Amino acid sequence: MPMALLLSSPPRPSLRRVTRWSAASLSPRASLPSPRRVGLAVAAASWDGAGRWRVETTTTRARAAARAGASGEGGDGEVEGGGGTGIAAAAAATVVLAVMNRVLYKLALVPMRNYPFFLAQATTFGYVIVYFSILFIRYHAGIVTKEMLALPKSRFMLIGLLEALGVASGMAAAAMLPGPSIPVLSQLILSVLILGRKYRANQIFGCLLVTAGVILAVASGANSGPFLSDVKLFWPAVLMASSACHAGASIIKEFVFIDGAKRLKGKRPDIFVVNSFGSGFQALFVFLLLPFLSNLKGIPLAELPAYINRGAACFLNIGGNLKDCHGAPLLPLLFIAMNMAFNISVLNLVKMSTALVASLTATLAVPLSIYVLSLPLPYIPGGTNLSTSFLVGAAILVLGLLLYNLPKKLAGRMKTD
Repeated sequence: MPMALLLSSPPRPSLRRVTRWSAASLSPRASLPSPRRVGLAVAAASWDGAGRWRVETTTTRARAAARAGASGEGGDGEVEGGGGTGIAAAAAATVVLAVMNRVLYKLALVPMRNYPFFLAQATTFGYVIVYFSILFIRYHAGIVTKEMLALPKSRFMLIGLLEALGVASGMAAAAMLPGPSIPVLSQLILSVLILGRKYRANQIFGCLLVTAGVILAVASGANSGPFLSDVKLFWPAVLMASSACHAGASIIKEFVFIDGAKRLKGKRPDIFVVNSFGSGFQALFVFLLLPFLSNLKGIPLAELPAYINRGAACFLNIGGNLKDCHGAPLLPLLFIAMNMAFNISVLNLVKMSTALVASLTATLAVPLSIYVLSLPLPYIPGGTNLSTSFLVGAAILVLGLLLYNLPKKLAGRMKTD
């Protein structure tokens, strides 16, 4: 980078004096890194306004950027991905994929209504094959490095364990509480405790509004009876624990990206490294929990092989009960492909911003999905009318998102006013 001399600045040393000083700083006694260690480190000299020249190398700038990325600094999590514009585009794509994922899941359950447990296990174990295949291709293409593959596997094991426990407890307490509201608060708390991140008052209040909006929208848009009526306190607590497990897994994924930037000298791990190993350990723990999970769904362990055979036949739409599985295998395959794209999009948003931002973004899809599912759809004829409280809840949710993403300067101005 060339030396910049501003003609309108206060008296400065001459160019000859600066040149002599720069040459002297490169003497053997100087504490600058050797060219052999850092390659060609280009020096940028700038006038600091106090009568001194400040020399900075590209190496020191890269190290500072790596430290900022590893510590989670640099704005509200915008450490990579083209700043606010790139994060906004990734968030918009995540919302669209989240809505399509929820809608296609409902459509996939039309042919698989008798085999939802098979569909869940098919996605869990199928992702391992797909993710590792993509990882293999990206490794041979040079996108994934050996250093990325050498990252500590204990964190991926913990991610898989938390995801498996979240699935198990979520199945046990399904439909007892509007679960999408819980990960927002869980991730807010865990990011403070684990990552040491600090949040402004408007961000905390925004998360509370998002939670309240989701509860109101889901309770009014999905339930016809009183909210949580005749539900014992044990099952909501179990579902909260399930959501906390998923939130903890997301926070650890964010930590893997932050710590990986430190280990990889400023370059964050590829998302398929995190997805592949996390999904692999999740599949392992789900396999170990299969007896427990099958009993939860009313399937004795002795009957599990026969259930899997019938589920596979329905998934592929082969056998004698073709009318019962109308829509397969198209709808289940569309759901699996969309769910995979959604998971990749969410993890990419975590890599670009934070786990909490990704969770808030995905939460926006909850009222949008309920609205889409209220319309007449193929295989789901007839629509439903949404109540006024659903619209109020959706409006509160959007208000919370806007408040969370309020610019820092504007938030400070509102606080002082």
